[in-house]
Amino acid sequence: MASSNVCWGIELGSGAIKALKLQAEGDSLKVLDFLVIPHKKVLSTPDLDIGEATRVALGELVSQRDLTGQNIAISVPGNSAFARFAKLPPVEPKKVASIVEFEARQQIPFPLEEVEWDYQTFANKDSPDLEVGIFAMRRDSVMERLAAWADVGVTPTYVTVSPISVFNAVAYDLNFSEKTPGTVVLDVGATSTDLVVAEAGRVWVRTFPIGGHQFTEALVEAFQLTYSKAEKLKREAETSKHARHVFQAMRPVFSDLAQDVQRSIGYYQSLHRDANLTRLVVFGSTFNLPGLKKYLGQQLQMEVVQLPQFNRLSFDGPQSGEFQAATLNMATAYGLALQGLGYGAINANLVPKQVLRDAMWKGKVKWFAIAAGLSVVAGGASFLKYFLDSSKINADPRPNSVEQAISAKRELDGQWKQVESSFTPDYRAANSLLLLDGRDVMPWLVDDLGQMMARTQSVAKKAKEAGGSGDGFRFIKYTTVYTSAGAEDEGDYGFGESDPFGTPAGEPGGRGAAPPR
Repeated sequence: MASSNVCWGIELGSGAIKALKLQAEGDSLKVLDFLVIPHKKVLSTPDLDIGEATRVALGELVSQRDLTGQNIAISVPGNSAFARFAKLPPVEPKKVASIVEFEARQQIPFPLEEVEWDYQTFANKDSPDLEVGIFAMRRDSVMERLAAWADVGVTPTYVTVSPISVFNAVAYDLNFSEKTPGTVVLDVGATSTDLVVAEAGRVWVRTFPIGGHQFTEALVEAFQLTYSKAEKLKREAETSKHARHVFQAMRPVFSDLAQDVQRSIGYYQSLHRDANLTRLVVFGSTFNLPGLKKYLGQQLQMEVVQLPQFNRLSFDGPQSGEFQAATLNMATAYGLALQGLGYGAINANLVPKQVLRDAMWKGKVKWFAIAAGLSVVAGGASFLKYFLDSSKINADPRPNSVEQAISAKRELDGQWKQVESSFTPDYRAANSLLLLDGRDVMPWLVDDLGQMMARTQSVAKKAKEAGGSGDGFRFIKYTTVYTSAGAEDEGDYGFGESDPFGTPAGEPGGRGAAPPR
């Protein structure tokens, strides 16, 4: 469940920062704010200091909007993270997590201790198969991005992979269900393209290195322009008097993009023979290039859909027209905000748990301070009231009934001291309760033993798969002995000696010593 009914979804893209603030009102979502801040230079510009450009962009963002203490979801590019998909064997629901961890160790090309990862399972009620999507990113990369945000005073609550956010946006806005026809979502960014295949109960993701940057580079080579001038020419291609030559120069990139999409779809269909993909939903300002949608439709033999606006968002402000015009570029921010509000179809979060805990406690500090202040005020009031009441009582003479009660109390106190001095304590009940001491040790021992056996069987299995003998440990016998405090027990416990611990009597831990063992 979302912790707030308001969330900012923020995409730090190569061309601009796109931010969208949504509010949940019952079953509907309302746009409270949005902004698009273009970078002074596209981050793919050669020789550009990307780190410095990113800091400038984030500084510009926080100067325009106060994000302090806000619920914020951010994305990382698909080419900087891992998205792997696998089919799970039929298992009980309670064992899914351990099976997924095993799959993660096989699929992620780094030790799990060095990455932040999360997963999502997918199921179709018409099929017994269960599939899992595993999403991961190197921990140092995650921390580097969070540090950049921390420099401007912002701690994101969610970090997810951008193609997942785009899928969340499309799945929510188009009301995906088990009857939704097979859909390919294509988001062409500045330096890479995210492709998401979505069917009932199944999602698959691929990112490949073709984007707006390659179109710009084609113009740089064809017309010997600087990168900035080529970028400007690309944006104005439709109205340029050299439009035919411009599109002729970019045609090889059109072809490369179509071929990569075809290869990705073909690979997916080779894994899922029953796949029936009928439409292509496109995002990204690259699709402002005339003819690109038509070209892809012809090459892929699919219906190409470009959303004119988001159907399930309401926006009543004067900027509603501007927001509608920005639809092509706001899908990632839309999906991020959905996840932050608890509406995401996929909710993988790559924020380290320690960062989330620190942020949670930091947010509670002010409430602790307020509570402490109220406690001081309440304590002071009680203290003052005590003195006022005492003064009032002392001002009046005590009635006879009070004196009689005090005298009776003194007499009863004397009688109790006589009884107390003649009492001999009986510790038998207390000693019986002490027999329960240490009863939690046995479950821990059994659990440790179980983990040891599971581990050796896993290692043996891998050794066998690698051509080894595959022999693990055999469980023959497990014996435990509990010796109570001060007990003398010389019995044979099956260890080959009377004392299973091999400790001489009388020494610390030996037979006859004080603590139980």
